[in-house]
Amino acid sequence: MPTITMNVSLPDTLKAFVDRRVAERGYGSHSEYVRDLVRKDEQEGAKEQMRALIAAGLNSPPGLPWSELRDTLMQRAKPPGGA
Repeated sequence: MPTITMNVSLPDTLKAFVDRRVAERGYGSHSEYVRDLVRKDEQEGAKEQMRALIAAGLNSPPGLPWSELRDTLMQRAKPPGGA
């Protein structure tokens, strides 16, 4: 996968913080540290999306009972004019 270079401006205090994190956590470079942060943020976004979908499902009206749903699906699965 090709990589793109990004330049980020940080105040001295944040640069020092990043330097410490890279050293303390054994990252090979500042770029590795930033990539790891972005991946974690991406995963958190996926978790938030899943939580929203679950909440929407929990807040939705109840569906058909299983027996009715099964019968409906079985009827749809029959070929036209078939038994």
